[in-house]
Amino acid sequence: MAICKQFIISGRVQGVWYRASTQQQAQALGISGYARNRPDGSVEVLACGPDDKLADLESWLWQGPGNAQVTDVITEEVQFRELNSFDTA
Repeated sequence: MAICKQFIISGRVQGVWYRASTQQQAQALGISGYARNRPDGSVEVLACGPDDKLADLESWLWQGPGNAQVTDVITEEVQFRELNSFDTA
């Protein structure tokens, strides 16, 4: 069963290819959604897919790409949305 989760990732996550790398991870896992920068310097990720795949993505979000320095990942299950791709905004 597919669900959606919103992740707010804090730390050094802007200007380090975090969104593009998240898109690659999500696509490899078959997850739809988006990653976008927030004005406060964090990144918001909405991910929809099977719970086990979202758990894999969440683990990756704590690492991020090589230049990222993740300090926190806040996770919240949100209402399911039917999305067809994973985009960066």
